Amino acid sequence: MTDDDLCYLTAKEALKLFRARKISPVDIIKAQIARSEVINPAINCFTDRYFEEALDQAKAAEAVYASRSERPRPLEGVSLAVKDAQRLKGKRTTHGSLIFIDNIEDHSDPMIERLSSAGAVIHVRTTTPEFCLSGVCHSRAWGTTHNPFNMDYGPGGSSGGSGAALAAGLTTLATGTDIGGSIRIPSSACGTVGFKPPHGPNPDGAPNCFDRYNHCGPMTRSVLDAALMQSITAGPHPLDHDSLRATIELPERAGSLRGLKVAYSIDFDYVNVDADVRRNTLKAVDLFRSLGAELREVSLGWSCDVEANALHWYNTMDFGRQTVWWKKTHGHLMTDYALKMAAAIEKTTGIDDVHKAWAEAHHMYQTLGPVLEANDVFICPTLNLPAVHADHDPWDPDFHINGIKADGEYGWVMTHQFNMLHNCPVMAVPSGFAASGVPTGIQIVGRTFDDATVFKAALAYEKAAGGWFTDEKSRPKM
Repeated sequence: MTDDDLCYLTAKEALKLFRARKISPVDIIKAQIARSEVINPAINCFTDRYFEEALDQAKAAEAVYASRSERPRPLEGVSLAVKDAQRLKGKRTTHGSLIFIDNIEDHSDPMIERLSSAGAVIHVRTTTPEFCLSGVCHSRAWGTTHNPFNMDYGPGGSSGGSGAALAAGLTTLATGTDIGGSIRIPSSACGTVGFKPPHGPNPDGAPNCFDRYNHCGPMTRSVLDAALMQSITAGPHPLDHDSLRATIELPERAGSLRGLKVAYSIDFDYVNVDADVRRNTLKAVDLFRSLGAELREVSLGWSCDVEANALHWYNTMDFGRQTVWWKKTHGHLMTDYALKMAAAIEKTTGIDDVHKAWAEAHHMYQTLGPVLEANDVFICPTLNLPAVHADHDPWDPDFHINGIKADGEYGWVMTHQFNMLHNCPVMAVPSGFAASGVPTGIQIVGRTFDDATVFKAALAYEKAAGGWFTDEKSRPKM
């Protein structure tokens, strides 16, 4: 097995080899560190590195596997990249901002706490746009992160560094957060797997745990690894009053999809979809059909009111308001898109916007709810454009898709709709490649809190597709 093969092992594969003493956690950490030294200067997906600490932890894990008296933890010795927007005790979290460049945490967020307690070795922090504001991944604090499959393009965001690190073989597992698609956008653009759970199963730190649009979840190179991380993360936490006590048993192997009812839509009835994305989504639909699933194209009747009503409120009344607060005292340190958001918010009143958002989400579910009741899952593209360029300005007034003017922030993604409908679990998996060499992806959406069916569909789809990153041909050429 080559060092590159070690770098691209899934967690499940690595754990099996660790237990059989065929390889050691040290072997993988060393290989990923060496690969990082060569590749990361080009793609720039890391903020901080903890390589020496990680090697010490890997050696301790190696000793556990060598011992006949100690029982390995569920993630003993597996490398984990943590998004630089999630707290890690004793380390800094910058949120992609110069404002927080010296911010040291006194505790870890629940997700990071649980993965660490399960034996994961945190060796790097991954890049994010300032305040996780966008689907891009560049900031004044950390520069520009590039897509490993095509350096002209970005990896998506806001968990872009995690997506790029997974695609480049620089980590085995990664974490993400998702308020408007921040796990699923980079999963699609980087050809990886990402899961947005319903709000509640995965505990989070304040203030994010109060935010119904917000979800923390796994980013991986396989559906089984996502299930492994999700099973460790989910469950009630004493510091998160929104965390649910009910737990869901996720499938561990691909089963038959014969008779599974799958609804799909390419465009939600209003989205302008790129030709490569459309073609690859239809190929994915055909693959589900070949597995015995019953496919039905549906009309949701949604419209651009989703953006006009709902996201306007979210940016002006909730998530985006941090830009206004920080501009007053630290505007000279902020990235241009953060300043533009603050300026836009300052021009609005926002008095009625919260009610518009609730009304729009309710309106959307009046069509999606019956579709999910009549079917087991719903499939759609993750992005309607494979990716935007690495230096994309989310406030670009001249941004176009298929020659038609589009919103630079949300006009190229099809993810935020399921943050509004926050109790639907959503799995992002690859669907193919665009002519640019950038991956494309689909979303598998489930009924509220029905994570198990989403994982069942994703496991079977992944197995039929042959998996991802399994050989040199399917990996970035770097």
